[in-house]
Amino acid sequence: MKTILALGAALALAPSFASAWWDDAWTARRTVTLDTSATGVPLSSALTSVPVAIRLHSGNFDFASAREDGADLRFVAADDKTVLKHHIERYDSLNELAVVWVQVPALAPGKADNTLYVYAGNAAASAPADAGPGYDGSTLAVWHFSDPTPLVDVVSGATASGNITHQKAALLGDAAIFAGSPVTVSEVPALAMPAGGAWTVSMWVKPAAPQQATLYGQGSFAVRVEDGIYALNVGAVRVTGGALKPGVWQHVAATVGGGKATLHVDGQAVGSADAALEAAPGNLRLGEGYAGELDEVQVASTARSAEWIKLAALGESADSNFVAVRADDEAEGGEGGHNYFGILIENLTVDAWVVIVILGVMFVISAWVMVVKAMLVGRIDGDNRRFLQRFREARGDFLSLDKGAVHPSSSLFRLYGAGLREIRKRFEAQGETAGLTGASMDAIKASIDADLVREQHKLNSQMVLLTIAISGGPFLGLLGTVVGVMITFAAIAAAGDVNVNAIAPGIAAALLATVAGLAVAIPALFGYNYLASRIKNITADMQIFVDEFVTRVAEAHGR
Repeated sequence: MKTILALGAALALAPSFASAWWDDAWTARRTVTLDTSATGVPLSSALTSVPVAIRLHSGNFDFASAREDGADLRFVAADDKTVLKHHIERYDSLNELAVVWVQVPALAPGKADNTLYVYAGNAAASAPADAGPGYDGSTLAVWHFSDPTPLVDVVSGATASGNITHQKAALLGDAAIFAGSPVTVSEVPALAMPAGGAWTVSMWVKPAAPQQATLYGQGSFAVRVEDGIYALNVGAVRVTGGALKPGVWQHVAATVGGGKATLHVDGQAVGSADAALEAAPGNLRLGEGYAGELDEVQVASTARSAEWIKLAALGESADSNFVAVRADDEAEGGEGGHNYFGILIENLTVDAWVVIVILGVMFVISAWVMVVKAMLVGRIDGDNRRFLQRFREARGDFLSLDKGAVHPSSSLFRLYGAGLREIRKRFEAQGETAGLTGASMDAIKASIDADLVREQHKLNSQMVLLTIAISGGPFLGLLGTVVGVMITFAAIAAAGDVNVNAIAPGIAAALLATVAGLAVAIPALFGYNYLASRIKNITADMQIFVDEFVTRVAEAHGR
């Protein structure tokens, strides 16, 4: 016995040995997988200190387990020991949406899955003082255009001034809406361009229409929109390429270094030319003459590789599969190990829970009715067959069958008893030899018919509960789905986030109410049809028996 208990304890503790935990003060953890194969970027060399935008929403993160401001978020490397630098661009616990930038130490070549962990659930934790902005040393400036100070560079703290408005919950967090007036940055020594050095500027743009505008300008370096194309000017050198798509987010990046200037659109190099960077002070302008939205402007003092730019373009897009956030059991389940029903249950709204609980009660009641009625019908049918055999085998003594074996569940035996009582009343009043008149036979049959109706009522009792489950279950489920979808879209409208990853879990969970309604109705439909058929046969047997019994009585004792 002790050996069995010890073995059970060892098995119970096995998961804790198999999966380390960074800090016991944090009670919740999610696994983040960075899949470079999903972006179509087969890395030829390792990328180090990569800033990765991790989107958290109700479908992949439990906001109720974290602090309202996200201060207890911690990102830990695959070794479950090394805490990674991060900063929060947006954290909306009410609408359950967040964008966090994490500095990933390395993305290894030839490895599709790169893992890290996000911890939460420590109410006593505060934002780490040494978290840093989450970018490498080459990154000089980053503008998110997010509240509460949209014109502050999160790396150097340089401020910009200009007349812009905000587009809430745009591509990543908030975005800046330009109407022709530029945003300018005054002299910032760290942003000065060195002659012959290296430089990279990247951003997300959503032009309202083809136009002539400068997206980023600094000295003789300018990234422009020229009618239907993008352009890069480096001194006297001009590089063009890439089709402008009005009303669509596009990633634009320009690199200069090693004697080459290259323009990238949506992660693809669209043009290059020999060029050298010219010296320029740390004054720059954003969105000069530009009409449209602008987001995530990054400036670096290095020429980013084509792989880096492609990874940024595909990894930060709204439809990216590069970043996947899952519960630990889903991540470790391997192929086919996704706990989809767990995701659905986690995302059920209160109204959907109410509908599903009601449907659960209906399912229990209908299942109970089907079991009880099936047992009752089975007993009645069995006893009816046994009694009918005795009745048909009896000859002159067919009116004394009640003195032999009793058939407690037989409806035919009860009808026989009803007729027998009426016959004996008349025999006691006028003697058996006097016989039964036609009026007496009619009275006896009327009494048996009355009991026949009562037997039918007993057989059909509670069947209405099955019809309610059949007709009402799908409608209740549909009600839960419609209300759930309405709430999901209302939340999306309030947050302004149209990311499919934020919409899908709520809609999928809402559809669970319809599934529950059908799960109630379908078994009830099969059970009702089966029971109705059995009850119909028993009712027909009772009607036949009544006629047969009355006929035999009339033959044997009629005048």
